[in-house]
Amino acid sequence: MSVAVSSAQLPDAIATQHQVERAQQAQARLTGPLFPLNSKKATSQWWSSLSPEAAERNVLNLIPYIEEDTGVATSLHRTKKPDPYGARVWRQSMVQLSGKNRGLNELSITRLGEEVEQTVVMVHGYGAGLGFFYKNFEPMSRTRGRKLYALDMLGMGNSKRPSFKIRATQKEEQTIEAENWFIDALEEWRIARNIKSFVLLGHSLGGYLSVSYALKYPGHVKKLILVSPAGISEDPYAINTSQSTTGSTVDQVSIHDQQMSDTSSNGTDHTEGSAQLKPLPGWLVCLWNANISPFSFIRMTGPLGPKLVSGWTHRRFNHLPSEDFQILHDYSFSIFRQKGSGEYALPYILAPGAHARRPIIRRIQEVGRQPVYTDSDKRINETGIPIVFMYGDNDWMDVDGGQAAVEKVNHFRLEALRHGTNGLQKNYCGEAKLIIIPDAGHNLYLDNHEEFNRVICKELEEIKAL
Repeated sequence: MSVAVSSAQLPDAIATQHQVERAQQAQARLTGPLFPLNSKKATSQWWSSLSPEAAERNVLNLIPYIEEDTGVATSLHRTKKPDPYGARVWRQSMVQLSGKNRGLNELSITRLGEEVEQTVVMVHGYGAGLGFFYKNFEPMSRTRGRKLYALDMLGMGNSKRPSFKIRATQKEEQTIEAENWFIDALEEWRIARNIKSFVLLGHSLGGYLSVSYALKYPGHVKKLILVSPAGISEDPYAINTSQSTTGSTVDQVSIHDQQMSDTSSNGTDHTEGSAQLKPLPGWLVCLWNANISPFSFIRMTGPLGPKLVSGWTHRRFNHLPSEDFQILHDYSFSIFRQKGSGEYALPYILAPGAHARRPIIRRIQEVGRQPVYTDSDKRINETGIPIVFMYGDNDWMDVDGGQAAVEKVNHFRLEALRHGTNGLQKNYCGEAKLIIIPDAGHNLYLDNHEEFNRVICKELEEIKAL
């Protein structure tokens, strides 16, 4: 039986229908089989699987309107509908870096016949690839003068995969070396592309590394957009361990107290929560410390690899159209099965339980406050960087940690304005905010891409106006 809906009620009715559909899809993800792909189909895919380049191209061909730049006049070889937002092309490139077997896989989206006024760089999360942003490329590139880049991190996606080796012996130095492995490659790419300044968007581990990049290479990032970033909060297991043995150092206590006070406004009793922490499974700690990558199981299981991947893809992509789902599944398998490289950095950056060894909460207040040098070698200080933390309303990442980071950044902003010079007070723009995307989880850029794209475009317009 149909129900009549007035034109005034139509938007609410559509929104309600979308919520119902997403709830049904979420339920299907929870109740479906653990590994939906049967062994016969898995073997068939393993035997005849696409090359990583072909699988990526299939994903990029899902982008509406935007044609691939093949070096031939696009207007004469158009295969998609006319672009209502102006002529745009995408190009895939391998940007070679110094050293042996180092290079970043790059997607660029260019608006033809326009001067570049704003550059946006997108970085994916752990073990993922630039293709997962395919629902965001077209809406984000509609604005005149905006150029978009998406990168595969070194040793991940379809970037080069050099051998990963840590030479440092001290734990913190090992963590810094692991971070530098990625962010030094990003800086070398920036120099190769002659990009002076850009907006940096990072998801999950890419968000964590984006903060590290902004701190090590100041003066280039105009705005940080951290999408469900990893590694914000202190490791509660490390805090419990230090308190139960010889006690915390002064720095550990002050950091812990700062985080507790910063997050108390959210009504969360962190002290009680820490006391009730259950020990991590011994097998998990053992595998983590032995640096056994989850992708190694996909490589070791041969014809059953696609079946293992189907468990991951089903729970993340089954709300998408069936064609999109299959293409993303093929793409995921194509990058997960490749030689291990950057994935081996994870246990140096994150401790068991996926908590950062160098939590962002300790450093976030220094973003946008670093010394930089002008072309005439004059030293000046940055005047702040706007930072946006974004989470899904069903995100498994620590939203309270994001809120604590926002409050810490804004506290230091008030201090800078209170005690800074007139010039600093006039130009300082280091404010942080937290945004929650409804009907979305950790992969909010796909879970609710319509709302995510709307918010991102608004944030990009705001920085463009500065």
